[in-house]
Amino acid sequence: MDVDSESIIKIVFPNGIKDEWRNNPDFLQYIARLGSMNLEQLNKEPERLTEDKGAVLSQTQDLAFSNYKTFIRTAECSRDIFEKLNKSEKSLESLLTGLPSLSVTCQEFVRSSSDINVHRRLNSLTLTRNAQLLEILELPQLMDTCIRSGNYEDALELAAYVRRLGKKHNKIPIIANVACEVENAWLSMLQQLLSTLRTDLPLPSVLQIVGYLRRMELFSEAELRLKFLQCRDSWLQALLAAVPKDDASQHLSRTVELSRVHLFSIITQYRAVFGDSEADISHNSSSYNTLFYAWIMEKVMQFLSTLEQDLAQGVGPSLDSVVRQCMYFGQSLSRVGADFRGLLAPIFVKALQQSIEVSIVKATRKFEQDMENFTLPKKVSPIARSFGSMQDSHEEHPPETLLEFRPLADYCNAVLMCFNDIRLCAPVALAAKATSLLQESLCSVARCMLAFYRQEQQALTLPEKEAFTRFCSCMADHLLPFLQRCLHIVFPPTIIATHLGVNVHRLQKEHIMFLDRSSILDPISHLLPVKVELPSLQSLNIEDTPPETSEENTSTNFPNMEASSKRVELEEAISDTTTESATVPEAEVLPPPASTIPENSLSAQEEAS
Repeated sequence: MDVDSESIIKIVFPNGIKDEWRNNPDFLQYIARLGSMNLEQLNKEPERLTEDKGAVLSQTQDLAFSNYKTFIRTAECSRDIFEKLNKSEKSLESLLTGLPSLSVTCQEFVRSSSDINVHRRLNSLTLTRNAQLLEILELPQLMDTCIRSGNYEDALELAAYVRRLGKKHNKIPIIANVACEVENAWLSMLQQLLSTLRTDLPLPSVLQIVGYLRRMELFSEAELRLKFLQCRDSWLQALLAAVPKDDASQHLSRTVELSRVHLFSIITQYRAVFGDSEADISHNSSSYNTLFYAWIMEKVMQFLSTLEQDLAQGVGPSLDSVVRQCMYFGQSLSRVGADFRGLLAPIFVKALQQSIEVSIVKATRKFEQDMENFTLPKKVSPIARSFGSMQDSHEEHPPETLLEFRPLADYCNAVLMCFNDIRLCAPVALAAKATSLLQESLCSVARCMLAFYRQEQQALTLPEKEAFTRFCSCMADHLLPFLQRCLHIVFPPTIIATHLGVNVHRLQKEHIMFLDRSSILDPISHLLPVKVELPSLQSLNIEDTPPETSEENTSTNFPNMEASSKRVELEEAISDTTTESATVPEAEVLPPPASTIPENSLSAQEEAS
């Protein structure tokens, strides 16, 4: 559009024209035509336009009248076309809206179809490799079968193969699942091996099992040693717990035997399995040895605790056997550097001391109870009549005069039973204590006799007073020297003197291992007959015997007995008779072995009171 046309437009249309008119060529052509007209033409132009408009309108009306059917059809077609165009436009809009989802769906279809194709190929490959896959799937079951049947070597190889397979194909789920199941079976194999270690095993089996545990690589060296000791200790504790505890003697004997055999076996197995080389000993073996010896120390202390408990309950005459067993036990462990015999002495000394105390106290109480029901004999017994002209020809036998007085006989039996229980294992450390206990007991006996006399003296007849005098004389002249002799046989003065570094006369002078006769008889000294000379135990002449001749017995010379010293032969066992009847048994003599104390010197023979 040129400048003239713009000027004409501004003149004709001062308010501006529509934009689409500017692009209409007919409009621009008409504007150019207006610009080329003169004034007269311009004045006539409205009329011409009006005429042209009327002519066009008339022609249009004529055309409409002549072709109205065509116009109707055209209008209908236009309306149909418009409606269809609108519908098509809406369909196109919905199509445009659905095209992205269609594209995504198509992509998913392509992807799923590709996956299906991959699975199809995998299934085809799986079908061709069915045998190999079946072998892999059966690995956990095969592992479990090997473990159950005890084929640990094959189980270790299978586990190693599965681990390599799992590391190589850890992203494959089925391989990961197989590896997990084999790992669980691997742990069950560990528990089975440890359970086997808790049973009675010979050394080759122990070596084999520990070798398997090492190859499993689940424990460090220290952990493996600790686990070995725990398992073997669990088995040992189960054996010890199964020992019946009804009889303390049998329980202790069986415990010593089991502990000695199996503890030594465990130590031997440990040293065979974990034998440290010279390089290990010089570098890192100290912690391992600490662990090992700490375990041995725990077992020794546990055994000593059991020993103390059973000894506290009392083991009776089998104490010497227990001592020998325990000493042999300690000696066997000395070969592995665990000799604990030095720890046994205080325990046995304590147990023996308690045994002596209990026995002596029981004997004293029994004498006091017997004195409550004691009746002095009114007639002189045949033994008392013949005693004046008869002396004991067997110093190892209890005096037969004790048969006349039942309380003294029972008391003598009780003391002899106490000595017999400890005679084979009497420790030197208890010599002074045993002497002191016996001294106190005899003093109590004398006081009890005095109390009996004071209580009954008003009612005593002359024969009963004479019988009581014999009673006191029997206690002073026969029971007391006999118990002194028995005490010296259990604790020989020569051995005590050797340990103390003095001679026997010094022991006698210091009242060591010798009963204080004057102190014991002081309560009843005024009741003893005047014609009876009261010998002093300090005046006893005891022949020194060299300590190295310990197998021979020491002879002791008492007043009013044979002056020459001779070997004392004591009977090994004489039946104990403590019946409820009022009978007094007489001595039953058996061939006695050397260095023994008569347990009971009374047998069944009735005496009239």
